Amino acid sequence: MGNPKGFLKIKREPEKHRPAGERVKDFAPVCLSRPAGDSRDQAARCMDCGTPFCHWGCPVANYIPEWNDLMYGGSWERAYELLDAANNLPEVTGRICPAICEFACVLGINDEPVTIRENELAIIETAFKEGLVKPRPPKKRNGKKVAVIGSGPAGLACADQLNRAGHRVVVFEKDDKLGGLMRYGIPDFKLPKNILDRRIDIWRQEGIEFRTGVDVDGGMVGKLVKEYDAVVLAGGSRVPRDLRVPSRELPGIHFALEYLIQSNRRVAGEKIPAGQLIDAKGKKVVVIGGGDTGADCVGTAHRQGAASVLQIEILAKPGECRPPEQPWPKYPFIFKTATSHEEGGERRWSILTKEFKSQNSKVKSIVCAKVDPKCKEIPGTEFEIEADLVLLALGFLNPEPIKGLNIELDQRGNFKTDNNYMTSQKGIFAAGDMRRGQSLIVWAIAEGRKAAENVGRYLGGMV
Repeated sequence: MGNPKGFLKIKREPEKHRPAGERVKDFAPVCLSRPAGDSRDQAARCMDCGTPFCHWGCPVANYIPEWNDLMYGGSWERAYELLDAANNLPEVTGRICPAICEFACVLGINDEPVTIRENELAIIETAFKEGLVKPRPPKKRNGKKVAVIGSGPAGLACADQLNRAGHRVVVFEKDDKLGGLMRYGIPDFKLPKNILDRRIDIWRQEGIEFRTGVDVDGGMVGKLVKEYDAVVLAGGSRVPRDLRVPSRELPGIHFALEYLIQSNRRVAGEKIPAGQLIDAKGKKVVVIGGGDTGADCVGTAHRQGAASVLQIEILAKPGECRPPEQPWPKYPFIFKTATSHEEGGERRWSILTKEFKSQNSKVKSIVCAKVDPKCKEIPGTEFEIEADLVLLALGFLNPEPIKGLNIELDQRGNFKTDNNYMTSQKGIFAAGDMRRGQSLIVWAIAEGRKAAENVGRYLGGMV
C-alpha cells in the first residue's frame, strides 16, 4: 500500500450532509460531495489485509483494496477500470448501498472501518468528471439476441454484461421510464434520477435497446422465446406485505411504495389527479415498519410538510453493538439512523398495530399495544395514536405474477431456477428479486451479472 500506516494516523471521516433545516425544503441530494484530497486520505486507511474480508462481504466482489490503493496514489483512471470490472452501477451503490463491505472491514474489528462506499462514489464521480466513462460498444456482434424483462438493477446489470459480450440485447420495461424501483421507489434526495439517465444514455449508445410501456404477459414471453435466443426475467418484488387488521380499508391508509412512487412522479414534474393525490402536508403521518422503505417515507413526509411524523415497528429496538450471533465479519442487525430520522419525527419500537379507527369515513387513529421480545401483546398496554395518513412499509412478499406464464415457482412465490439461473422452461432465466426475493440493490446487480454469465454459457460462449 502507498501508506502502510494510514489507518494508524488518519481517522474515519463520515459523509457530510446538508443542514436538516435546509434540505427538508427540497428533494435535492442530502449528501455533499467530498473533496478529492479527503477521499485520498480516507483511501489511505485501507490496510492491505492478507485476506480482504471486505471483498468477501461485497455481493459483487468489488476489488476494494486494489482501488483504494490506486485512489490513494492518484491513479483514478486505473481505479475506475477496476471498479467498472465488478460493478455495473457504482454511482448507485456508492449512494444508497448499506455497505455490507464496511461491516466486514478488518479495521472495523477494533476501529472505525474504511469509508468504502464513499470511496467508491468518489472514484465513479471523478471518472465521469474526467470523461473516463464513455460509450464503448462491443467491437464484434455474435448474432445472438437476448430479451431482458425489467429495467431495475438486476435487469440493467444483466443487459450490460450481455451487451459487452457481443449479444444483441433488448430490455422491456412496463413503466414509462427506465430504472425500476431505483427510479420510482427511492426518493430523489437519496438518488437523483439524472444519475440513472446519465448511465442509461451510455448504454443506449453502446447498443442496448430499451422499450418502455411494455407490460409483459405469458403470451408475450412465449413470443419472445421464439424471437430471441434467451429470455431473462428480472422484474422487481413489488407485491407488498399487507396488514390484516380491522378497518384496514379506510381511506388514508396506503402502501409505502404507492406513496413513494407517486411522490417521485410529482418530483419529476408529473401531475397527479386531485382524487388520487397522497400528500402528507399538514397531516399526522404514521409509518408502520422500521426498515429503509419506512425511513424513505419519513423523509418524504418531512418534505411534503407533514404536521408530525411517527415511525413504529413491532420488533424491539436493535442494540448499538453487534449481537453475539452476528460476529464480525457478518452483516449485523444493529440500530441505524437514516438521514431522514435526523430531520425530525419520532421512532417507537415493540408496537403492535391492532385496529384502525375512523372519523368522517377516513382514518383518524390507530389502536396499538406494546409487545414483549417475542412480539406477544402485553395485556393492559393498549393505547391510540392519532393519524391522518398511514403508510404501510412492511416489506414485500414476492414478484408480481406474469399472467399466463407456466413456470415453476418456489415456496415464496419466486421463480424457481437451477444452479445455472434457468427456470423450468428452457431458455428462460431469472435473476434478482424474481429469483431470490426482495433484497438489496447490490445483490440485484450481482444476480444480474451471474445470470448473464449463465446465459452466455447457454448460448455457447462466456460473459
